[in-house]
Formats: sequence, structure tokens, C-alpha cells
Amino acid sequence: MLPLSLLKTAQSHPMLVELKNGETYNGHLVSCDTWMNINLREVICTSKDGDRFWRMPECYIRGSTIKYLRIPDEVIDMVKEDVQQKTRNRQEMNKQNRGGQNQRGRNQQNRNNAFSGRRDQGNRQAPNNRPLAQGNKNNPQKKMPPK
Repeated sequence: MLPLSLLKTAQSHPMLVELKNGETYNGHLVSCDTWMNINLREVICTSKDGDRFWRMPECYIRGSTIKYLRIPDEVIDMVKEDVQQKTRNRQEMNKQNRGGQNQRGRNQQNRNNAFSGRRDQGNRQAPNNRPLAQGNKNNPQKKMPPK
């Protein structure tokens, strides 16, 4: 589970943010970005000592100052379900794109048929376009000198 997908799911849910300096912020997540900068609304800030409190309508917290986040269990469960659903969707798409489970697909099958058709010819060719055999006794061929 990725932290940013967790934060995206946690939008409008309550959370506690502890900063590296010891202050804590309790509020509802409004938004977050890729650097984990977050906006909270209806915030109660608690000092490092826990003896002073501030109420703020909203605040912005820089992601690099965050020590940890406490998010409700219901949000974590929502993210787990979302990840499982995306995994199922991805597996179904892969089955459709590859011709189903345990199948090679049409292109590989056509390549095998084309190769087997060449193999049935009397004069088989190696990858470097030299004959593999000298031919049959009724139709002798000259042996090619090595390159």
C-alpha cells in the first residue's frame, strides 16, 4: 500500500499529524500532493509539551516536517479493498490482452506454423541461410564452402 494512495483515500477524514519538532495537529484532511504536503481544516494544534492548544480553521503542513500520521482504520481498510480491486482488474486485462490464461496468443502460433512449413521443404535452411543437408541421393547438391 503506497502512502500517497492512502492519503488520497483519507481526504475528508480525520487524522492526527505529528511533526518532527513534537507538535501535533488534529484535523480533517482537505488535500495532499506528491511531496506529502497536506492541508487540514478544523484543526487543533497541541504544543510539544502538551500544555498549550490552538484552534485553527485550516492549516498547511509541509511534508518534510512530518514525523508520522495517524489515520482511522476504516480508511486503511478502504485502501486495501481498492488495491485488491485494481489488482483483479489488472489481471483480467492481462488475460484479455494475452489470449487467455496459459495460451501463447495468435502471433506466436502463426510464427510456429510458418517455421514448420519451411521445415517440410526438401532443402532446409539453417539460420545463416546455408543448407542443413546435401539433399537426397537422386538430386545431389554441391557442398558449400565455409564462409
